Amino acid sequence: MPISSPQEIIEDIRLGKMVILMDDEDRENEGDLIMAAEHITPEAINFMATHGRGLICLTMTGERCERLGLPPMVQDNNAQYTTAFTVSIEAAEGVTTGISAADRAVTVQAAVAKDAKAADLVQPGHIFPLAAQEGGVLTRAGHTEAGCDLARLAGFEPASVIVEILNDDGTMARRPDLEVFAEKHDVKLGTIADLIEYRNNTETTIERVAECKMPTEFGDFDMVTYRDTIDNQIHYALRKGEVTEEPCLVRVHLQDTFTDLLHSNRNSDRSWSLDKAMQRISDDGGVLIVLGNEESKSSLFIS
Repeated sequence: MPISSPQEIIEDIRLGKMVILMDDEDRENEGDLIMAAEHITPEAINFMATHGRGLICLTMTGERCERLGLPPMVQDNNAQYTTAFTVSIEAAEGVTTGISAADRAVTVQAAVAKDAKAADLVQPGHIFPLAAQEGGVLTRAGHTEAGCDLARLAGFEPASVIVEILNDDGTMARRPDLEVFAEKHDVKLGTIADLIEYRNNTETTIERVAECKMPTEFGDFDMVTYRDTIDNQIHYALRKGEVTEEPCLVRVHLQDTFTDLLHSNRNSDRSWSLDKAMQRISDDGGVLIVLGNEESKSSLFIS
């Protein structure tokens, strides 16, 4: 069965259908059934349990998990792929034992309702929420993030129900198995890699947030501040003179505390210091791009 494009996958999600999404062979190398949480029904839960056979989970944004009062399942997540399980949940009302397909559908709907609050759920339960990382698949290439991204791109609350697909003998279904499964059940098959490429090609992840004149020892520069909407890093562009269609000087500089503030030469491979670059741009015109670099505490220790 051919691989469907992200646009085709998103359209089926919009229509309330399930899709299969595969991750990379060098990652979990598995395929998950995915459906927008707002469209979940008892029949869909039953299909996932009967034919998917894996653990039925509910992917939600970190913000929604916090709003629902769902703490992480563990404080120290050392799982291989750091899958962000929260405590399991059950709807506070409208369920019996909680495990039936109907009860689990009620729990999902309670969790993703637009006015959902912590009091609408109890813990533990039979639905296993997963908290997606901010930025979706552009931050983490997992099914948790892919499920939220697909629902959002289809126009729904960024939440989905997912389940791993197992073979009849209990082994993980790999691509050849998933192609047979998709053909048998008439479900579109896509990849997280294609979803990442689609988002990179169709979304702008940098926003302009401020602009000012910046006086420096090398003269005044026009400085524009940008924010990366994926990881919230701040970047700067300092311009001297007019930038036209003609080639001009450009220096891309990665922020480094010791080099920038203390003029350390520990990064001796840098043939041009920041000072030299700013002086040259001040003389001839051009642009200095300063990329934010979130330095860890350990990286700031010098042995």
